[in-house]
Amino acid sequence: MDLGLSGKAAVITGGSRGLGAAIAGVLAREGMNLVLMARDGAALATTAATLAQAHGVAVTPVSADLSAADAVARAADAAVSALGGVDVLVNSAGATKRGNFFSLTEADWESGYDLKFFSAVRMSRALWPSLKARQGAIVNIVGIGGRMPAADFTIGGSVNAALLNFTKALAEVGTQDGVRVNAVNPGFFRTDRLAHSLRSLREQTGCSAEEAEATLLARLGVRRFGEAREVGDLIAFMISRHADYLNGAAIELDGGTRRGI
Repeated sequence: MDLGLSGKAAVITGGSRGLGAAIAGVLAREGMNLVLMARDGAALATTAATLAQAHGVAVTPVSADLSAADAVARAADAAVSALGGVDVLVNSAGATKRGNFFSLTEADWESGYDLKFFSAVRMSRALWPSLKARQGAIVNIVGIGGRMPAADFTIGGSVNAALLNFTKALAEVGTQDGVRVNAVNPGFFRTDRLAHSLRSLREQTGCSAEEAEATLLARLGVRRFGEAREVGDLIAFMISRHADYLNGAAIELDGGTRRGI
């Protein structure tokens, strides 16, 4: 299927590794020119160079701490300058700290909201004029924790719930301005984050790598973990002309982990 994305321009936050890098790989494969943003400048430069060489597209790394408002503004300006305009924004930056509620600090809460929630709010606002001019799209990478509260995920769950609400609200603005705004709630994908969780499980129980995977899959009630590329494939469709009627949606890509309606 021709998605009609070749030659268009996308900004991906959190683009140096994990789901962000996988999304970037799929969009580069589709012929999109990219700006990737993240704090780790070295990793960002490596990812950008690899994708540019592999797919023959322009990939510009912009190193920035997106938890800071002024850094978001500068990064957005750099993106518009590099791309000449933006068709797509994928907000994928941010990880929140797990732990006992009473052990989490004010700094933990502030960091979680600043990097994941407020960076998405600020970047969406900064790039909105360009997205409006090009009748573009925003996809927020959120997480199933926004709909599955857990005692050890008080920061992440509340951040995700806020971001889902923001997605729906901004989609209403988008109906007037011609910008589609949607979200993806990923489940458990083979990234560094999953590898860390499995390693922790092995250390706690003394089990093998295979046993750790089987244990976690059984807890989740799914048959396998996701491959990061699958998130990119979904987003490529969501931002394409074939999904032009999709707005204000939050799609769960979790293998069936969440059982609620």
